[in-house]
Amino acid sequence: MRRIQRAYPQLYLACHVEHTTRRRDHGLSDRDSSVLAHLDELSPVNAGALAAHLGVGPSTVTEAIDRLATKGLVERIRRGRTVQLRITKDGIACMQSSSVLDADRVDAMIAAVPVRQRAAAIRGIEL
Repeated sequence: MRRIQRAYPQLYLACHVEHTTRRRDHGLSDRDSSVLAHLDELSPVNAGALAAHLGVGPSTVTEAIDRLATKGLVERIRRGRTVQLRITKDGIACMQSSSVLDADRVDAMIAAVPVRQRAAAIRGIEL
């Protein structure tokens, strides 16, 4: 536990950039960015489960999804009575360009990991 508590801030601070302006340039609120960050292009997420995970009401997520879908950043997939959400390619590009993690800093951090260990390091972060 202690190793993770120590490593996460180091990772974040090493790659973090000021993000308010970057998000504003894309017309994203903090909530919009948070919703996008929780979506995947391959595995859709249930809208209700996303709202519960974010600690907000379903109507709050619906409002954010409406804005993001209008911009082409999120796709809704209806499955019976539920709505599944998936980030689009434009959504991925938007998240990457407005992320609080600077791409060049992340690349430099990954480059510092020995080639044989990179895939395992990235997988560890994902897990």
